[in-house]
Amino acid sequence: MELYLDSANLKEIEEGFKLGFLNGLTTTPTFMQREGITDIDAMIVKLSKIVPVLQIEALGDTAEEVLAEAERQLALGLDPKKTVFKIPVSLEGVRACRLLRSKGYLVNVHLVYTLQQAYMAMHAGATYVCPLVGRLQDQGHDALDLVNQIVSAVDHYGYDTKVMFSSVRTMEHVRNALNLGVHTITVPLKILKQLTENHFTTVGTDQFIRDTRLMTVRVKEAMNGTNPVIDAGVSLAEGIVKMTEYGFGAITVVNADGSLKGVFTDGDLRRKIQAEGRDVLSKSMGDFTYNTPVSIESSALLNDAAGLFKSTKVDTILVTENGKPVGMLDIQDLED
Repeated sequence: MELYLDSANLKEIEEGFKLGFLNGLTTTPTFMQREGITDIDAMIVKLSKIVPVLQIEALGDTAEEVLAEAERQLALGLDPKKTVFKIPVSLEGVRACRLLRSKGYLVNVHLVYTLQQAYMAMHAGATYVCPLVGRLQDQGHDALDLVNQIVSAVDHYGYDTKVMFSSVRTMEHVRNALNLGVHTITVPLKILKQLTENHFTTVGTDQFIRDTRLMTVRVKEAMNGTNPVIDAGVSLAEGIVKMTEYGFGAITVVNADGSLKGVFTDGDLRRKIQAEGRDVLSKSMGDFTYNTPVSIESSALLNDAAGLFKSTKVDTILVTENGKPVGMLDIQDLED
């Protein structure tokens, strides 16, 4: 099934065709008017240099006028093999379709609302026939049944015409088009951008990214660069201030010679205040007894750190290089 973009917004068009696989662009005078375009010919020429196939309107009261307008547009420098002329269905419109096709020009007979209109367009040799699904549904008609009838007619009678599903309003319309077996669909950019979205895909992709990071990134690369260290001689009150300034729930306490004394956590703070009251704030950081901290070498993989977080149930791990503290790894760092 061919995939066309339906737009006259230059930014949308440039964004859409960066995908590299859209078959072409459909546009209308109404789209162009909404975008404030005043030089239609200049815009058509510009678009023809951006997109693989450009479908543009060829209007006229008679078949001869439609043909003349199409040839006038081709004279602007358009490639007849990459330009499709859109003609509203009518008796003169299908006659114009026949005239253009006899000259080898490509034609899309559109604004189709009935099977009879589609039949006349196909029999006149239309390259595309284009029912407007969204507009038909707005009027309370069974647009999907009409599209199905048109596709069946093409298949049954062997017409060399592609059915284009247009006036797309929702992602469901794209699924409808696929199920009905149409040959072409033209969609606005906002729908096009939603076609690859799915919550479960997003969850799975995020999991793959997280797991790959755990296996390839080392602890030193995931640290935020802050080394929350405080001298054992300072008071607990100052230690709390420093812990807050560093933005960690733990702080590394070192002796005067730089050797590790231990790690003091916000959990330690709560327990000591509960046990000793406010007087504990005047004690120095070196007055406390410390257990061996949970630590990891900076060269270790995040996968190893994840295992430590899980087995020890801590939120912060001391990071060392050759036994010296160089920083802290927070459990949130595994997610960045």
